[in-house]
Amino acid sequence: MNRELAKKVADAVLYEGYMLYPYRRSAMKNQQRWTFGILYPPAFEEVQSGTERSVMHSECLLEMMKDDAKLEVELRFLQLAQVEEDREEGIERSVKFTVPLPGDWHCVPFTFPASSEIEPRAGANGGAAGAVKHTLQELSGAVTLLSERIAEGIFKLTIEVMNKTRASREGMDRNSALLRSLLSAHTILSVTGAEFVSLLDAPEKFRAAVSQCRNVGNFPVMIGEAGERDLMLCSPIVLYDYPQIAPESAGDFYDSTEMDEMLTLRVMTLTEEEKAEMRNSDDRVRDLLQRTEATAREQLTRTHGTIRGRGPAPPSNEKSA
Repeated sequence: MNRELAKKVADAVLYEGYMLYPYRRSAMKNQQRWTFGILYPPAFEEVQSGTERSVMHSECLLEMMKDDAKLEVELRFLQLAQVEEDREEGIERSVKFTVPLPGDWHCVPFTFPASSEIEPRAGANGGAAGAVKHTLQELSGAVTLLSERIAEGIFKLTIEVMNKTRASREGMDRNSALLRSLLSAHTILSVTGAEFVSLLDAPEKFRAAVSQCRNVGNFPVMIGEAGERDLMLCSPIVLYDYPQIAPESAGDFYDSTEMDEMLTLRVMTLTEEEKAEMRNSDDRVRDLLQRTEATAREQLTRTHGTIRGRGPAPPSNEKSA
């Protein structure tokens, strides 16, 4: 079980779309950048109409190896904090619990209370440069889990993540709904005494059961080292089994293609005014700028100089003289 590798991939999912090029709050695309894995409050008008959702539904298969198997479920998402009146910042949230397998229906409620805090603002040289107010709305929900035996030694897991935040429908627009939403919501599932079955490349004996698995708002894929079957990521972004962060990457939330094209080269083209806006943003955006500026040339050399696969040369069709 390679949890470190799994967490890097999960972080990539968590921060997908957090801040898009040109990495400025004033850029139009960053006014509505949250697009993946959003679970809105049930009272939001677009949830009521069926165009958006407040529930993520996951189904996958487990092959039992021991009688005392256990499943750990970790829900991860971002919660938006309102920073003064002009911007927002994502706060990492996690809900984790363990259940025995096979087991009955479980429901784990969670609540993150409303809060308001004054935090110092870091200056360009690392010193203090005033203070900002962070305001969080109350957020509540629940994770439910059901394991059902569908064949000898084979169980289907059904997991639902629900946003149950109470809010008034009246006057709730998308921006106010996002402050009460689970953003980039995903779950990491890990087992001991059992093994997951790939939904993308299932052995023949599991294919009929796999075809009956229904997933809404996400898709479960295997993560960790290739061939391992004890970790699964229910991702709101379409992935293949065993996705990895490129080892050449200087950061922890992109692959070498994105680093080369979307980060390094594009950050290098920003004007000084645009960079100043990045520095006055939150810690994650500021770190992106500092890291890219410090490693740009080295990073381009490493990504362009990497060969990911090498095989024998194809046979020649030319006849010898």
